[in-house]
Amino acid sequence: MRPQHLIVAGAGIGGLTAAIALARAGHTVEVLEQAPALGEIGAGVTLAPNAMRVYHHLGLAEAITTAGVEPQRQRVQHWADGRDLVAFERGQKVRDLYGAPYVYIHRADLHAILVEALEATGRATVRLSSPCVAAEPAADGAIATLADGTQIKGDAVIGADGVKSGVRKGFDPGEPHFTGHVVWRAIVPVEGPLLEDLAHFPGIHIGPGRMAVRYPLRNSTLLNLVFFARQEGWAEEGWTIRADLADLRKTFEGWSDDVQALLDTIDPSALYKWAVFARQPLTSWVRGGRVALLGDAAHAMTPFLGQGAAAAIEDALVLARAFDAAADVPEALSRYEAARKERCGFIQVESNLNADRLEGDEAHLYGMTQIKNEETLGLFAYDAGAVEV
Repeated sequence: MRPQHLIVAGAGIGGLTAAIALARAGHTVEVLEQAPALGEIGAGVTLAPNAMRVYHHLGLAEAITTAGVEPQRQRVQHWADGRDLVAFERGQKVRDLYGAPYVYIHRADLHAILVEALEATGRATVRLSSPCVAAEPAADGAIATLADGTQIKGDAVIGADGVKSGVRKGFDPGEPHFTGHVVWRAIVPVEGPLLEDLAHFPGIHIGPGRMAVRYPLRNSTLLNLVFFARQEGWAEEGWTIRADLADLRKTFEGWSDDVQALLDTIDPSALYKWAVFARQPLTSWVRGGRVALLGDAAHAMTPFLGQGAAAAIEDALVLARAFDAAADVPEALSRYEAARKERCGFIQVESNLNADRLEGDEAHLYGMTQIKNEETLGLFAYDAGAVEV
């Protein structure tokens, strides 16, 4: 089809990746971002081989791998005594099996790489302080409405604006639901032999109703810590809510010496907490052939397979390929939805189930039967640059 003027709501990882792929395919892209400046929060993100394969197709894999950390192995440990339950080889083994690396990276570093790549296309603009509150199909296009009432017309609007998506409201006026999981996060410096060991052999401690995750960032000089617990009575969503270290200590009281050592490293002024919200699957991701959803706006999921960002990244490349394959915008969005909806629904379901596997009452049995995780479920093998659209 001829080059289109496309509007992408949201300048997060999924939105920027989509904008890059669409601009490189010859379309002009206008990105609407609610924040007053481009940037990301201080947290880590896991890019499994299926996500990194997308960035290989976009020519960004080397820069991302260099900025991140490619672990050689991972492990699952018992909550009480810290013993290894299962170990996984990563590094070269993953590259050999899937043709792409497994990478941990600071969100801010990934975001900076994506912003630079988007600017280099010369076909995209980013409009800051512009929250998109609604999007509607229109004659031969779609209209995005900003919070101040401004309306912007394009050939299509792609809602990549997260779990609280304004674009999604036209599909589903309901609100995200609390999943029953609460998460704490912190980033700490890697200092001393114990933290060096934990950084070079990253993984998770699993136990009844809780889980503690750690992995390295920025050449293993920092350790990203994420603590999960099933918890009722508090359900505030947001990445920058300050948390009480004493509350976190109480939640993980009695856990292994390694977990206690991790808790000891946390600066109380740099600890954050949020409740995990998700969405029910939609019957369709496309309205009127001109408005579509991507990433969390389409399929917000729990984080227990580490595939939320990866799914959005996959969406982005498949969307651009669908525009290449189609004769017009409605056909492109239809092809995109058909290629992605079943896979994302599967990941949503399995992510919920994986919480039960990791936070069950019999952690000592983990690994004694066939493990179901993101790799054994076949998620690593997916190639968004080759699937049929």
